[in-house]
Amino acid sequence: MAMKGTITSWFKDKGFGFIKDEKGENRYFHVIKVTNPDLIKKDAAVTFEPTTNNKGLSAYAVKVLPESKYIYIAGERLKLTAIKSYLVYSEEVPADGRIDKENAVLSVGALMGNIRPKSAAVPGEMRSVKKLAITTFQGTILIFSEDEIDVDATVKLLKV
Repeated sequence: MAMKGTITSWFKDKGFGFIKDEKGENRYFHVIKVTNPDLIKKDAAVTFEPTTNNKGLSAYAVKVLPESKYIYIAGERLKLTAIKSYLVYSEEVPADGRIDKENAVLSVGALMGNIRPKSAAVPGEMRSVKKLAITTFQGTILIFSEDEIDVDATVKLLKV
C-alpha cells in the first residue's frame, strides 16, 4: 500500500536520507530504492512503499514527485507560472481588529487567542502585520496576511 511523505533529510554523499510519512513517522531510504534519484532534495514530496528493516521503518520504491505547478494559499489555487512578482511587507492594523464587535459574548479562550502576549489590545492601538502581495501576469493582485497564512513558508514555495 503506497504512502505519501516528504524528504526531511538527504545525505547525498552517503546516498541515504529520511522521509516523514503521512503518519508523521521517520523512514530511512537509500538512493538505490529511488526511481528518479536526480530529483531527490530536502522537502520534496514523495510516494513510496512502506517497509521495515533491522533498524526500523524504511521505504522502498520511492518516487520523488515533480514540483507541483500549482500552490495553494489560503484556499486560492495559483499557477506558479502565472505569478509575475510577489512582495512581503508589514502593515499597521488596529490591534483589536480581530475581536468581533458584533459578538459581544466572547469565551475566555477566544479572548486569550486574540490578546497578544506583552501587549493587551488597547482601543486605537496598532499592531504590525506581515502581509504577502502576489501579482499575476493577468494583473490580479492577491494579498494574504500572517493571520491567514504562514508568510515565510509560502514565500519558500514561490522561490521554486
